[in-house]
Amino acid sequence: MELMEDVVIVGAGIAGLATAVALNRVGVRALVLEKSKGLRSTGTALTLSPNAWLALDALGVSHKHIPLYTPSIKGYVTNVSTGEVQEVLYPRQGIRTLHRKVLLEALAEELEDGTTIKSKVLMGCDGVHSVVARWLGLTELVHSGRSAVRGLAVFPQGHGFKQVRFFLDESNKAGFAPLNDRELSWFFVSQGEKVTGEAEKMQRDVLEKCTEKFPSEYLDVVRHADLSSLSWAPLMFRPPWGIIFGKLSKGNVTVAGDAMHPMTPDLGNGGGASLEDAVVLGRHIGNSIINNGGLIVPGDMAKTMDDYVKERRWRAAMLVTASYLSGRMQQGDKWWINFLRDRALYKYFFGWLSRLVFVYDCGRLPAISFGAMDLSSKKD
Repeated sequence: MELMEDVVIVGAGIAGLATAVALNRVGVRALVLEKSKGLRSTGTALTLSPNAWLALDALGVSHKHIPLYTPSIKGYVTNVSTGEVQEVLYPRQGIRTLHRKVLLEALAEELEDGTTIKSKVLMGCDGVHSVVARWLGLTELVHSGRSAVRGLAVFPQGHGFKQVRFFLDESNKAGFAPLNDRELSWFFVSQGEKVTGEAEKMQRDVLEKCTEKFPSEYLDVVRHADLSSLSWAPLMFRPPWGIIFGKLSKGNVTVAGDAMHPMTPDLGNGGGASLEDAVVLGRHIGNSIINNGGLIVPGDMAKTMDDYVKERRWRAAMLVTASYLSGRMQQGDKWWINFLRDRALYKYFFGWLSRLVFVYDCGRLPAISFGAMDLSSKKD
């Protein structure tokens, strides 16, 4: 039996679920395909800056998270080799670190059950190693030369930290951010080293690499790690020229989220960029529906996908570039890179960069006035 659906989304990560929610807001039910049995909650936490919260507001789910997570309006960067501490100011709205699974569950709650399959539009939201991106012929990923261990730390009696903290030495970068009074999200990024084995071994490897220079407060966070949350991954990205010149859509097929713009986590904006994609894609499809009297018209979808790509291409390439350069400056292996980091990055460059990246409005979803129609029942 052939099943029918207007839109098929490959991948139930942040980009996939957020796109499904955006389409639901404009009257389109989408089938989300996911090979995992449950929500794809790889990673324990993510940081959302003002641009991401504007996207969540457009999706109608920001109210579920804002009361739960306190914003940080500044952070501190410690050079453990010299002891110098620098203050980092975020946009006045602040940034919030939240549980990835909580965000995915909130997005999933907005979606209805019971869909059918018809592929008028196919959206690849299937992550860093996207099958859809490969089908489109996008450039292969590049290894940044760094890898990261990430996890949660739990302090039953409270941890007492209010701000984001970062620590740097000649080759390593580490840090933590509070989620609430009892939980912290933490990370350790090293130059090209692979941490393998069981969670206990990952924790032990991080502690051994940090013991000599990193402060006791960071070591204590690692010791309080929830071992079930630990993960290791190489930091990969798609070269910006692959996004600028690559074929990000073909006919009625396109990509969003990490499938389009995998980036290093140095600016904490991968999740935010995925939410932006969802709103922009939903906006363009919603406008197409309005212009076509409430119908998804396959012949109009290629132009709609192309308009979406035109809006996102340069923003995505900029985010990838900014994230990579930020990481390169923070973990440079040349004396002059470290000099620029210590004397210019946080004092001058970061403020400009944060405004460029974080202070961004992806727009609103159009108001559809066709009632609660089921678009999947419409004929071409």
